[in-house]
Formats: sequence, C-alpha cells, structure tokens
Amino acid sequence: MLPEASGLAWGFLGVTAFSFTVPFTRVAGHDGLAPLFIGAGRAVVAALLATVALLATRQALPSARQWLRLAVVASGVVAGFPLLTSFALTRTPASHGAVVIGLLPAATAAAAVLRGRERVSPAFWTSAGLGVAAVALFAAVHDGGLGSLHWADALLLGAVLAAAVGYAEGGLLSRDLGAWQTVSWALVLAAPVMLALSGASALHTHPSGTPHQWLAFAYLSCISMFLGFFAWYRGLAIGPMTRVSQVQLVQPVLSIAWAALLLHEHVGPATVLGGLAVVACAGSAVRRRRPVTPTRAAAARRGTPAASR
Repeated sequence: MLPEASGLAWGFLGVTAFSFTVPFTRVAGHDGLAPLFIGAGRAVVAALLATVALLATRQALPSARQWLRLAVVASGVVAGFPLLTSFALTRTPASHGAVVIGLLPAATAAAAVLRGRERVSPAFWTSAGLGVAAVALFAAVHDGGLGSLHWADALLLGAVLAAAVGYAEGGLLSRDLGAWQTVSWALVLAAPVMLALSGASALHTHPSGTPHQWLAFAYLSCISMFLGFFAWYRGLAIGPMTRVSQVQLVQPVLSIAWAALLLHEHVGPATVLGGLAVVACAGSAVRRRRPVTPTRAAAARRGTPAASR
C-alpha cells in the first residue's frame, strides 16, 4: 500500500481536475447548452467511457451490497452535484459558485466522520458550523444585501451535500472495488436515468453551442465526470479521508483564478474575503480531529489482504 503522503498527492491531482468544473460548467451553459443536458449528458458520455474500461479489463460484477453503496455514490456525484451546479451556474457567476462550493472540504470531512466512524473533537463540529454560517453570509451579501439570497445558492449548497456524501461513500468503497472501478460502476448504474434526462432535454431544446461550449462539455464529461475521480477516490482510499479532504481547500482558489483568467470575471474584495472566510472555516474543521481508532483504513495502510483486493 502507498503511504499517506501519496494519498494527499493523488487527492491534489483530483482536485486540480475538479477545479475547472465550475468555470467550464458556466462556459457550457452561458447562452448555450441547456443545464439539464449539461448535467445529465456529461454523465452519459462518462458512462460510455466507463463501460469500455470495465469490459476491456473484464472486471467482476459488484456484490448486491456493493450495488447499494454504488447507488449512494451515483446519487451524489453522478446525478446530484452535476445537475444542481448546472442549474445554479446559469444564474450566478463561476467565482460566486466556487466560493459557496468551498464548504465542500468540511462537508466531506463531516461525511467521512459519520460514515467512516473517525473520531473528532466537538471543536470540529463548531468549525463546520461556522463554515456553514460563513457560506450563508457570503451568499447573502455578495449580490447587494441580506435580502438578495437566491435559489441558486440553495442549489449550490445542495450540490455540496450531495458531493460530500458521494465522496465519503466512494472513498470507502474504493478500498474494496478500486478507485476507477468505483466511479465506473457508479456511472454505469446511473446511465439509464441520465440517458433519459439528457434525451428529454435534447427533445425539448435541441443541443446547440459554440465550439468553446462543446469543448467545455467534453472536459466536464471526460475529466470532471470520469478521469478526475480516478485520482480523487484513490487519494481518499489511501486516506485518512478527513486529512485528504483538506486538499479541497485549494479548489475554490483555483476555480476563482480560472474564472478570472478564462471568463474574465471580475473578482472583487467581497469574493476574495468570502473565499478566505470559507477556506479558513473549512480548514479549521478538517484539522480538528482526534487520532483515528483502528479501522479498515488503518489495515489498508498496513497492507493487509482485505485492503489490497
């Protein structure tokens, strides 16, 4: 088994891939492709790639219990996060979305604590609560006052919760199935529903966009929805998840930078201060953890046969 430092390295590689998701979703959907087509269609393309990979390597079918866990992963990262962010980013700038999604590290750590039974101190929950408050305050004042909270912010927060659950469950399941196998089976499982949704969107509104919008859609399909998870789930599987999840702290910073460089969005003081506040709260939350009790994760790092399947 690889050392914990490699878990952080794999996690950073995955986060770097994901950092383009918000700005490219904004590119694809800005007066271009329909948000439902973006959110569901990219999962269909990724599912085709996953099917090829699974068949080419002759992977064994997951067990019945693993299929149930894969359904949780698919609901969170194949359906929930892409669909919610696609709709939200039709009404809010990419830099704004990046800051709200900056709560994801603390949310992922919280999901890992609840699902993976890692022990943390009460200060962890205090920091996580402050992170929620910081995100809510930023979203409320960013566009001109406390009365300007929009439904797009609720969608972004829902996307954070969906991704956190999918990340935690996928990280645990990757210790059994493998990193790329987990995301691949989750994509295959969700493919019928996502195909139906993207087909309905295409019938209602014919997909049309500029070459740049289709390139953004291709990135979302091949990297954000598929290859990025190879690295991310591998990092979470090496773990511990509450530590590897800290790597996500750089994601909003990178996403805001890409939004400024690629989309020429204005990044004002409110966005910078809001991002720093969210990152500070999230960083405090994921660092406030007690030593983990011996678990399968520990067994994995010791190289037991159960973890090396």
